[in-house]
Amino acid sequence: MKHKFLPLIIFVAFSILFITSCSDDDDTAVSNVVTPPDNYNFVDDSGNSTVSFVGQTARLNMAIQLSSGMKDNSKTKAQLTEMFKDGTGFADGVSNSTKQVRAKTFSTSSILGHSATVVTTFDGWIDDFFTNVKPNWSTTAANGTAGKLSDASRTVYINAKGQELNQLFTKGLIGGLAADQMINGYLASSKITASVKAANDAGTPYKDGKNYTALAHYWDEGFGYLYGLEADPKNPTLSGNGDVLLNKYLGKVDGSSQAGIAKIIYDAFVMGRAAIVAKNYTVMEAQAKIIKIHVSKIIAQKAYDYLNDYKKMTDAGKPAEAIHDLSEGYGFIMSLQATNDGSDKPYFTASEVNAMLAKLDNFWTVTTADTDALAAQIKAKFGL
Repeated sequence: MKHKFLPLIIFVAFSILFITSCSDDDDTAVSNVVTPPDNYNFVDDSGNSTVSFVGQTARLNMAIQLSSGMKDNSKTKAQLTEMFKDGTGFADGVSNSTKQVRAKTFSTSSILGHSATVVTTFDGWIDDFFTNVKPNWSTTAANGTAGKLSDASRTVYINAKGQELNQLFTKGLIGGLAADQMINGYLASSKITASVKAANDAGTPYKDGKNYTALAHYWDEGFGYLYGLEADPKNPTLSGNGDVLLNKYLGKVDGSSQAGIAKIIYDAFVMGRAAIVAKNYTVMEAQAKIIKIHVSKIIAQKAYDYLNDYKKMTDAGKPAEAIHDLSEGYGFIMSLQATNDGSDKPYFTASEVNAMLAKLDNFWTVTTADTDALAAQIKAKFGL
């Protein structure tokens, strides 16, 4: 996928890619022209990269193993809890990391307004899987009974409410970890706009020995939650890298109902980072808004799609496929409270999301009329 900045499409509302600022000491005008590179490649005067998002790559790798662990009956509750809460117990060199997933899940409650305790829902899913689903691995699932459900094309292992817990868990992390940290954390107004941008972009490094400022690093960390597992972030492919969170689903919506969205988001990241280098904060803030809106569309689109897929599979007489789709849809709906309309407000508040989830509480009693109504609600809000 070749990336090239699209000024007329993306930046039509900001047709001039520079601002004029005046010195405090005189009236000399200084032009802050933003000239973006072709890709996310930023270096210092010595040619060394100034881009760093190793913590984000670590957490994305953790998410892969957590997702797998939530459907592995050879694991234990203690193992998954350690991985989720402590950031240890992982394979392939991820264990003993100083990073954690749980501490970063729905952690921006002071900004978006979702509850700081929503992460305990994930704890409950881990407990439910190992307390109820795992012991009933060979039991035929039914309303009120955890176990196994199969159709001609799929077998799912579900709780007493018919929920496939690893799908709730993983899709909940898409909004609760990847999107929330990116658009409500690192690109939040509290980090990148007027009152703090000058201090965060001062000439001193982010930390001793680093060749980037805090502002540049915040932007990179936001970038890392989407592209942190790409083999070459300068040329993202959105496939085959193992990412189970936003990167995977950006590829899916870009290849279907939201064609071109991947380029819009990537180019906005490039332009915003170039604007930081040029100290053109007006351009930077405009790109942050583009990213917030379009990342939110990924979540909304997939919530809408999976609700519709549930109906298709139900009508086709494939109950296991239907349960699988509804479980994914549930996680994406939960993630809607982490969306951002560009002004640091969610498209759906936590209260609205909780009301939607309440309608899906027991999958055995959910009807296609219920899912149709929720899909229509999401479509109306996002204009899908």
